[in-house]
Amino acid sequence: MKQHQAPRGTQDLFGVDIDKWHIIEERIREFSKIYGLNEMRTPEFEHLEVFARENDSSDVVNKEMYAFEDRGGRALSLKPEGTAGLIRSVIQHKLYTQPEPLHK
Repeated sequence: MKQHQAPRGTQDLFGVDIDKWHIIEERIREFSKIYGLNEMRTPEFEHLEVFARENDSSDVVNKEMYAFEDRGGRALSLKPEGTAGLIRSVIQHKLYTQPEPLHK
């Protein structure tokens, strides 16, 4: 393990690179505002059950998840992708009862 290097497959963003990201993000926000779309952020970890189902043999479940238990013994996972967390949030907050697209 190289302690002073970013993990393989990741990179640090700063300087000109972060400026480019800010420009892209601002364009996305402008586009989203025009079409009445709002940002939604979910936690970086979820209950393991959000991703794993009985007899699930997908690569995401078997190879790409970091699962752990919290102090209360609950099974959690860092989210390997965003869709399941968004769906969980829509169900939890009953956002399906809101007119589309979801407005503030």
